[in-house]
Amino acid sequence: MLNTGDKAPEFVLNNQEGIETSLSDLLQNGPLILYFYPADFTPGCTKEACSIRDIHTDIQSVGLQVVGISPQNENSHSRFREEHNLPFALLSDPEKVAIKIFDVDGPFGVGVRRATFLISQDGSIKDAIMADVRIGRHKEFIEKAVILREAVDLQSS
Repeated sequence: MLNTGDKAPEFVLNNQEGIETSLSDLLQNGPLILYFYPADFTPGCTKEACSIRDIHTDIQSVGLQVVGISPQNENSHSRFREEHNLPFALLSDPEKVAIKIFDVDGPFGVGVRRATFLISQDGSIKDAIMADVRIGRHKEFIEKAVILREAVDLQSS
């Protein structure tokens, strides 16, 4: 997993609508909470996505944005977003391009590690967490980022 202080590597993936989206495109809109998750519609990933959905207004209110990445295709992401009323983009990474460069590929290349990164607008990783089974830690991580956003300038390193 990439560490605090590392430069987030550039990637280009399709969102749930099939539109190419790069990290640099996302960062033009401000600091980013980028989370990686194993699969749409699984109990743990659904719980995680819905917990982020439930605090999305707070996330946006401090100028942060959220994007999720997993290996499923755009159609799966579109259905997952619609079924659970998710207000944030999901990026499709079937070839595990971003998953590998962020070093969150599962053991022996199987699956995806559950990881969340806070990336400043200049592309540096300000904080990160990996917790495969303790899903609530990701929500706590994001809530902390929201609270600190008012006191910490994420515009630069």
